[in-house]
Amino acid sequence: MVCAVLGLLALGGWLYARDWAPSREEFPTQGVSVSSADGTIEWGTLAAQGADFAYIRAASGGHFRDPAFEANWAAARAAGMRYGAVLEFSLCAKASDQATGFMTMVPRDNAALPPVIRLAFEPGCRARLGQDAVLSELNTLINLIESHAGTSVVLNVSDDFDAQYGIASGINRTLWLDRNFFPPDSEKRKWVMWTASDMRHIDGIEGPVRWDAMAR
Repeated sequence: MVCAVLGLLALGGWLYARDWAPSREEFPTQGVSVSSADGTIEWGTLAAQGADFAYIRAASGGHFRDPAFEANWAAARAAGMRYGAVLEFSLCAKASDQATGFMTMVPRDNAALPPVIRLAFEPGCRARLGQDAVLSELNTLINLIESHAGTSVVLNVSDDFDAQYGIASGINRTLWLDRNFFPPDSEKRKWVMWTASDMRHIDGIEGPVRWDAMAR
């Protein structure tokens, strides 16, 4: 009996989590982060479900270029959504190579949202450079991408990456933080975007998607 009750509670929690999104009164602008891993996206349906914007992976590290980027970029724009490009930073690739991959994929577009550099540890990369080396590489990467885009980048930093390398204190850029269900403490680190859930299911995308919210 106890196991059955616990099972029902777990199921109820999962169903609640997969449909949950932050309050629109508190966070009126919300959207998604997507890549080729999300498969074919029905962009019109996604926009109708309340996604105001989409951040779309363009490249990862120095060699991988997302094969769905161009189609997703054009489709998000056609659906009337705001759109921006993401580069997933790698400790195992040179900043110049990573910047080249991003700039090759992402067109100059004055209507686009600021570009995002995602900073998180990759499962396949064992490199753990010193803080000074990482900050130096990041500054090089940021300068190259900002020169290409004509606007400042946003840094999407995972907690463990920030804890090891002090990104928030070492580089003066706008922050996007990860925190399922509970907004990050803005008194500790000022932020403008928040990954509110990486579990949300929404019509237009098969499977869970990263659901993001902008601060007012």
